[in-house]
Amino acid sequence: MERTYIGSLGEHKGSEVTIKGWVDVRRDQGKLIFLDFRDMSGKIQGVILPGSEAMSVGQELRPEWVVEVKGKVNERPERNVQADKQNGDIELEILGITVLNKSETLPIDISTSGTEVNEEVRLKYRYVDLKRERMQNNLKKRGAIIKLIRDMLEKESFTEIETPILTKSTPEGARDYVVPSRLEKGSFYALPQSPQQYKQLLMVTGIEKYFQIARCFRDEDTRSDRQPEFTQLDVEMSFPTEEEIIQLNEKMLIEIVGKLYPEKKIQEIPFPRITYKDAMEKYGNDRPDIRTDKEDPNLLAFCWVVDFPMFKKDEKSGNWTFTHNPFSGTKPEDEAKLMEGKDIESILAAQYDIVLNGSEIGGGSIRNHKPEMLKKVLSIMGHSDEKIQQNFGHMLEALSFGAPPHGGIAWGLDRFISILQGEGSIREVIPFAKTGEGKDLMMSSPSSISDEQLLELGITVKKQEEK
Repeated sequence: MERTYIGSLGEHKGSEVTIKGWVDVRRDQGKLIFLDFRDMSGKIQGVILPGSEAMSVGQELRPEWVVEVKGKVNERPERNVQADKQNGDIELEILGITVLNKSETLPIDISTSGTEVNEEVRLKYRYVDLKRERMQNNLKKRGAIIKLIRDMLEKESFTEIETPILTKSTPEGARDYVVPSRLEKGSFYALPQSPQQYKQLLMVTGIEKYFQIARCFRDEDTRSDRQPEFTQLDVEMSFPTEEEIIQLNEKMLIEIVGKLYPEKKIQEIPFPRITYKDAMEKYGNDRPDIRTDKEDPNLLAFCWVVDFPMFKKDEKSGNWTFTHNPFSGTKPEDEAKLMEGKDIESILAAQYDIVLNGSEIGGGSIRNHKPEMLKKVLSIMGHSDEKIQQNFGHMLEALSFGAPPHGGIAWGLDRFISILQGEGSIREVIPFAKTGEGKDLMMSSPSSISDEQLLELGITVKKQEEK
């Protein structure tokens, strides 16, 4: 008999079925044994009646055992109907049980939300923690959001393209994670902090509209809500105006909330736009929380922050540095000041951030598509001609082969989804998350590698001196 998913048992009343899944709860009441089963589609209550051939197996069953169950779908008596529960009007009369695998007693309780369990223990046993209903819902909603994004962008004629994970180390902001080359000892790849350079290079090809659900890697200092690897929605367009990019993204955000979170309310549509200057003066930061009622968990207050300064002073060196990334272009009216190197502090970038309830969930810009302008930005930041050529020569060369005006945006998907799900940490919406210190407690990484591997890579590890 073919498998029937638990979620569709209501379509099989009066029929015999076979389900496969896990024992969720077992209740032995002497002559009767009640068992709750679950699979990816839901839960059902089953009962083993006195004299049933399934009784001997049923007495051995324990939670989390994996089973195949044959049974008859019966309607519950009216007095036993639980209208507020899935399958609350039916019950499975168990005729036979086959044990497919047993389970040890779980190291953590999965019947609760999990907030009372030590997070490090949850991360160590993540494959157990993900069994809980809240975490399953987070992962399913994450998948639904990403699918909806893909569907929307494909309708807008965007092409999904994967860019390399092994790339070149360039000074873009955070520290790179580096990967040693075995064939060219002493040389290293870097893992991408974002697909920034590749998506701009794709604009040179004439693809015009690109997107990617991209993995990004940044070796940053530890923070409670930061991960060494994270996921972005990455988007780039040729020949856009800043307004067109803002309108496209606003449309997508409104549709995601409307279709997947109908219980939530967007405070204001169109989203308000606040200049960087006004945000700093009124709110003291560039990610303002403009909710009118911060106690309402279903209130979503989006806003755009625009007109960022192109450059800022680096606190350590005192040199000019970028506010977002070195590839951002200036406002058209400030291009002359950039090329002349005058009034640098007053140059505005064609940058925009999208903020939700006080968290930056995305940011982008119209880019410098002319090589001389990108080179001027790098020069103002103190890079010598030699360093510019060494780190960015490939970009300058590419932009010289008919690069169109282009721009885009990247969303921090983990942060966005955690806000929509009402979670206080991005780790709650990342399947196999790491600690705030970047440790994978489940896989015990980072970890040392063998002397043979080090020798093959031409690497010598200097041990830290004991304090």
